[in-house]
Amino acid sequence: MAYDKLFTEFPEVTTEQWEAAIEKDLKGADYDKKLIWKTIEGFNVKPYYRAVDLQGLEYLENNPDEKPFVRGHHKNNNEWEIRMDMDCEDLKAQNEIALECLERGVNSVGFNAKNVQSEEDLKILLNGIYPEYIRINFLKSRNFLNLLKIFVAYCKNNNIDCAKVKGSLNFDSYFYALKHGKFYGSNKENMDEAAEIMKYAKENLPLFKTITVNGNIFSNAGSNISQELGFSLAMANEYLYNMTERGISAEDCVERMMFSFATGSTYFMEIAKIRACRLLWSNIAGQYSQDDRAAKIFIHCEDTKYNKTVFDAYVNMLRTTTETMSAVVGGADSIAVMPFDVAFKQSDEFSRRIAVNQQILLKEESYLDKIVDPSAGSYYIETLTKNIAEKAWELFKEVEKQGGYEQAVRNGFVQQSVMATEQLRAKDVAKRKTVIVGTNQYPNITEKEVKIDKNETCPCEKETEKEFMPLCPTRAAKPFEKLRIDVINAEKKPKVFNLLYGNLAMRNARQGFSTNFFGVAGYDIVSKPTDDITAGCEDALKENPDIVVLCSSDDEYPEFVKAALPVLKGKVQHIIVAGNPEDALKEEFNAIGVTDYINVRTNALDSLTKYNDALLHC
Repeated sequence: MAYDKLFTEFPEVTTEQWEAAIEKDLKGADYDKKLIWKTIEGFNVKPYYRAVDLQGLEYLENNPDEKPFVRGHHKNNNEWEIRMDMDCEDLKAQNEIALECLERGVNSVGFNAKNVQSEEDLKILLNGIYPEYIRINFLKSRNFLNLLKIFVAYCKNNNIDCAKVKGSLNFDSYFYALKHGKFYGSNKENMDEAAEIMKYAKENLPLFKTITVNGNIFSNAGSNISQELGFSLAMANEYLYNMTERGISAEDCVERMMFSFATGSTYFMEIAKIRACRLLWSNIAGQYSQDDRAAKIFIHCEDTKYNKTVFDAYVNMLRTTTETMSAVVGGADSIAVMPFDVAFKQSDEFSRRIAVNQQILLKEESYLDKIVDPSAGSYYIETLTKNIAEKAWELFKEVEKQGGYEQAVRNGFVQQSVMATEQLRAKDVAKRKTVIVGTNQYPNITEKEVKIDKNETCPCEKETEKEFMPLCPTRAAKPFEKLRIDVINAEKKPKVFNLLYGNLAMRNARQGFSTNFFGVAGYDIVSKPTDDITAGCEDALKENPDIVVLCSSDDEYPEFVKAALPVLKGKVQHIIVAGNPEDALKEEFNAIGVTDYINVRTNALDSLTKYNDALLHC
């Protein structure tokens, strides 16, 4: 055909030619430092990928809905369930919220069933809701087996076809143990209970899932993606082993089990995580059964809490949008978008409406439900899938070497691994290498006080006797938020005066940096340019600032600093230079009274903590 000749007109470009062109453009700069992304997962990401990078990936020849199911379970579409979880305990209030969300397009609801003790309670909770058409998920319960029996009785007594009822129980004794530092019974008792629940569900609610593998606990504690996946697979494998030991087939077990992951902000990595999960689970399940039913796993995704913020909370909408897109493109079976105010209060009608609309827009206006496996064939995403799978598999094997997931938790291996990663991530946040918009970078300095109505204490703090180290959820923004809350609660806000002099571009850039730097702590900030250094310093002192930041170019700082310090010294607590002068100049500046320097290498958290201590408690 005519268009076949089109491609013969363009000679193939080799990898060597690409590399030569890149080296030329770098003009001597270090290739690795400039273009290689060293991920916290432990592998490097190149600036580009080619077909040769996919050699050896056997699953690329498989179609959707074929083992190893990397391309998902759907042949003709990319449908997913739109889920909303309740964050209150009152049964009537949950029912009202659920009905409100169902009217807006939700088709899966997560209920807090802690207070469900009878059919009468379920009548209140499920009033106007039809379990044959809406997936019912029970998130919390004092006794999941008893709850399941009550639910079955409710369905039968209300002429609901149990064979059509879909939903899940958030039964996960390993999740409970990790949060509380102990099992609520022995592990054997918990597994016996899980098996009994699973058998009862098979007999009465054949489409109901009874075990949820809550991998979200790792992400919410600050893990990397490979850790979340590797430890989740180890947990799921332990369930599968224990259930088959109790006479449940691998197929029956997997059909009543689901993963729940937390989706973070590394867009392409999160897409690859879901695909890697299906690949690795197919390998694990294959050790128990060759039946396709054992290799198919239901994956639910929710947004991670780790990157959510109290201040400038509307930015959370942007975070949850990209996170939801990752889950959709990756092929999640069910997705719950957290309301943007989840970090500091219970959701309201507005925040829930926005959360639901995010999924509706992705489905009904962006048509992301129409294309099967939209990321298939991307050299980049396929390579990420492989890399994440390799790292997660290494971790999975290490857990197995330690005697399995339970023993790895008792040894502290799981907890220590995640905590070590979180410390690295927290360090990058403190230095602002990792940007949390509105919190450690680009703050909304006009934002008023935020009313915090949520207690973020970890469940393990209530436990007096722990069998092993718990794993506590956290948020990366909390240390910076504490700085700002302390300033809000102080009798007097610290004031910063940015004094600008000289080169217009450089002084404005450094004024912006200083405003950004002190703005994240909520300080009052005044900025003013001057052509007369002495007069400018006198204007600054009229504002009675606690801090004066000198903003200029490197070449003009010697003149600026030497003229400004005699006027400012002794009349203002802190005199700062915005920038990073050479060591010799720093020594000279320090000798005449400069107290500090702020620049991109400054640990913002440590520095602002120091200023808060000095200015709020004097």
